[in-house]
Order: sequence, then structure tokens, then C-alpha cells
Amino acid sequence: MTDDVRLRRGRGALGFSFFVQGVTFALLVTRIPAVQDRYGISDGLLPVFLAAVPVLAGAASVATEHLVKRVAPSVVLRWAQPLVLLSLLGVGAGDRMWQAAVALGAFGLAVGALDASMNMLGVSLQRAYGRSIMLGFHASYSLGGILGASAAWAGAHWHLDLFVGYLPAVAVLLPLALLGSRFYVDHKAPGEGAGGEGLGRGGFGLLLPLCLVMACAYIGDSTVANWSAKYLQDVLGSSEQLATVPYNVYMVTTLVGRAVGDLGVRRFGAVAVVRAGTLVAAGGFGVVAAAPGPAVGMLGFTLLGIGLCVIVPQTFAAAGRLFPGASDTAVARLNIFNYVGFLVGSPLVGALGDGWSYRGAMLVPMGLVLVTLFHARSFGAEGARYGVDHERPRVVDVGRGGNGV
Repeated sequence: MTDDVRLRRGRGALGFSFFVQGVTFALLVTRIPAVQDRYGISDGLLPVFLAAVPVLAGAASVATEHLVKRVAPSVVLRWAQPLVLLSLLGVGAGDRMWQAAVALGAFGLAVGALDASMNMLGVSLQRAYGRSIMLGFHASYSLGGILGASAAWAGAHWHLDLFVGYLPAVAVLLPLALLGSRFYVDHKAPGEGAGGEGLGRGGFGLLLPLCLVMACAYIGDSTVANWSAKYLQDVLGSSEQLATVPYNVYMVTTLVGRAVGDLGVRRFGAVAVVRAGTLVAAGGFGVVAAAPGPAVGMLGFTLLGIGLCVIVPQTFAAAGRLFPGASDTAVARLNIFNYVGFLVGSPLVGALGDGWSYRGAMLVPMGLVLVTLFHARSFGAEGARYGVDHERPRVVDVGRGGNGV
């Protein structure tokens, strides 16, 4: 098999893995009320369960950093994804609180390893291609999230048992994910070892701006996910049905933005795309905060999807650019701040909304997202067109004969 065919297959397989994870995560988070009812979890205890998932995921991301010093990231991903799917099924299978704790704990640990290894492979494949492809992987995740949320809506609409609602997705996606895992490609930069020898204490100082950007981006994302419906209904006076629309609009615009984002990076450079996305996202929060009614509020959430969607994929790509000899370690450490932002965002906005005002609370993630502007140069030199420190032509030299990818 020639290198270009191998890379194409690896890219397709990894894109499908991102898609599966989008479906899986959406099936879980959109059915949280049903999970709460099934296990009799009180409103006071629910935040503990929900917080435990990203905490365990962060711990697993740290563990993955050390694990990939011994085995390839593709091996970690090959087994983490089935565990995520099976733990989702476990969430729908039990009826006692300890069973929910075990299933959600397994989900958190598996998803941390999956997120880290999946983005490690994405960064290494982008390096092999020599042009921006990272946003395309995350577009697959967004597409999966839309389909997963739609399936969850159908299950709720037809009053399906959680296990019954989850089983078809797991039955279809699990064997396909295992089949696709045969085509994963691990690509190391010249001189790259199995671990993070090039990322010591000084290296973490270079990575820290990207960690802050990652956390702030996920604070913005979690704000939309957790508060858009309540904001539209309680603050802007929309109907209950209309209040469910902003997050769907946000997901669709995220998909569209990521689908075309790689072209923007190739044409204008990573720094320009990230700066533009940051300004659009900040403007979206501003529109939401000042919106006189639901229609303008919807416009604000639309802008948020267009702006935020480019930041996270390019942050992972920038970590790979900064540390070509230790990209796996950089991605694993950066991935932790995904969960930091997820943990901080929703409680922060909720506390500010209850104690001050929800309009004012929307200005806080706006300010945090703008932090990205101060660290834009961490995403590459002005001419970096695909998330690394120089641009290559479309013909890629990977070993012998890797051309025309």
C-alpha cells in the first residue's frame, strides 16, 4: 500500500472516530434528565455526578500522556472508543445509583483517553499532510453531535427506555469503529520519540497560553450548551419550543464553520482565522447580552457557533506545531483544559446570573474568549497556513512515494 493511500484511509478512519464520539457524547448529555429520573438522583447530587465525568476524563488524559510512551496513540484510541460506547450502554442499563456512578465513571475515564489519543492522531496526520485538516475532523464530531442529539430527541419523544434508545447506536457504531481502527495511522515527526522529552518545565510555559485559550473556549461552549435555552425563555421571553432552537442552530453553524475552516486556514493562515473567530464569538456574546428579543438572541448564538468553532481544533494544531518532537505529550496536557473549561463555565454563568443578571453574566465568557487575541501568535507565524510553522505544497513527501495526498 502506498503512503498516500495509507494516509487517506487513516484520515477517513479518524474522521469516523470523531463522528462516533460526537454521536455518543450527544446521546449522553441530551438525556441527562432521563438519567436523573431513572436512578433517582436528586437535584443537589446531580452536579456531583456531572462534575465527576470531566474530572475523571482529565485524569485519564494525564494517564494517556504516559501510556503513549509505551504504546502508539492509535492503540489507545482503538480500545478507548469501544469502552466509551459500552459505558454509554451501561448508563442506560442499570437502575441503582451505584450502577450510574460506575457507568458514568467508566465513561469519564474512557472519554479522557479517547479525546487525547484522537487529537494526537489528528495532529500527527495534519503534519503528514502538510496542510490544515484538523478542522475537518472536528466537523465530523459536530455532525455526529447533531445526529446524536436528534436520536436522543426521538427517544424522548417516543418515551423509549434509555437502554432501548442507546442500543441501536451502540450496535451499529461499535463494530464499525473497530473495523475503522484497523486503518489508523501513527505518524511521528523526524526525531520524535515515544514521549515528551521536548516538553519540560520551560516547554509548559510555551504551552500555557494555549491551555488558557482552550479553557476559555470551552467556557464559552459550555455557556451555550447549558444556558442558551434558559436565557432565551427566561430573559428574552421566548416560548418553550423556541428556547430549544439556539443550541441546534449553534451546532449547525459549528459544523458549517469547521467544514470550511481548513480552507480558510490554507488561504489566510491559522492566526488570521483564529483572530477572526475570536472577534465573531465575542461579538456573538455581546449580541446575546444586549438582545431586545428572541430573534436577536438567536442571531447572537448563531455568531457564537461560527466564531467558537475554529478555536479548539486550531489550538490542538498549534500545540503540535510548537512541539513537533513531543506533540503527543503537548496534546494530552492541553486536553486537560478542555475539561477545566467545561467544569468552570456552567457554574460560573449560573452563579453570576443568580447573583447579578444573566445579561451581565454573558459578558464574562465574552471577555474570557477575547483572551485568545492576546495569544494569537501562539498559533503560528503570520504565514502559517495549516497550523505549523511553515507551509508545504500539496505534494507531501512521507517516506517514499507519498504524493498527491
